Amino acid sequence: MDIRKIGKTPLAVTKIGFGGAAIGGLYRECTREAAMKTLQTAWDAGLRYFDTAPFYGFGLSERRTGDFLRDKPRDSYVLSTKVGRFLRPVPDDQIPDHSYVNPLPFAIDYDYSYDGIMRSFEFSFARLGLNRIDILYVHDIGAYTHGTEKNAVYMDQLLGGGLKALEELKSSGAISAYGLGVNEVDVCLDVIARHPIDCILLAGRYSLLDRSAERGLLEVCRKQQISLVIGGVFNSGILATGPVPGANFDYGPASEDILDRVRSMQAIATAHDVPLAAAALQFPFREPVVANVLIGTAKPSSLTRNIELLATKIPDTIYTECEPFTIR
Repeated sequence: MDIRKIGKTPLAVTKIGFGGAAIGGLYRECTREAAMKTLQTAWDAGLRYFDTAPFYGFGLSERRTGDFLRDKPRDSYVLSTKVGRFLRPVPDDQIPDHSYVNPLPFAIDYDYSYDGIMRSFEFSFARLGLNRIDILYVHDIGAYTHGTEKNAVYMDQLLGGGLKALEELKSSGAISAYGLGVNEVDVCLDVIARHPIDCILLAGRYSLLDRSAERGLLEVCRKQQISLVIGGVFNSGILATGPVPGANFDYGPASEDILDRVRSMQAIATAHDVPLAAAALQFPFREPVVANVLIGTAKPSSLTRNIELLATKIPDTIYTECEPFTIR
């Protein structure tokens, strides 16, 4: 599988990576056996970049990812996790609902400060059971997650010390790269204007349907050699399932407007005899700053099916014809 560099760092990742939210039980339960089989399928297919986070299953994804990777040669893969959330043990009847099914018994606290970043980093080592993390992403900073008022507090923490912690970790060799793991464009531009970063894991904002990243972010990334890792390439499912009843977009039920847009895209793909999902999966690679696209699933069959879509030849005209129906 093709290898692409992360920013100006010596790190390189496979063009397709494994996203660890689903093996933490996002939306539906994932057994340990299913998680291990899916991770093995990813490895057998040549994926060597694995992304996880404390938030995914409240520690469950990190534990499973670490368990799988522990016996693999350490220089044979790249691992990323995230900082900004702490896990606090709570009674079973107080476990919050963040769409994870049967997560570990923790609640979530936010902390983007210097001490918070350092502590989160150390706690991830314990859950992973590994002694090296390659990339750290600041997870879900921004108004999309926190709202404007609360995010102002968290941004003060990040700018006042959190980014310094990440720079110290990189300078000491504890990590090789750091950046943001977010669902919005504006916060990326805000942080980049104040501090250099290596990469951005951008979920759902540079896809066949939602091209919000074209609103200034791509240009800045090109100029500063910041790599993009693209999550949510199917926009929570609708670009994989098509505009079927119950289709999801942006972590919730798709509106009629979104369904109409995807119906139009589906018709264009069908006219070219191309699966819409294949066009969606390959779309981000048209942009040179995209280093990786993450596939997140807890089913080996789904992972295999998505990887096979990479072999589909997509005419450029599909992307041109779909452009009027995109979100920007």
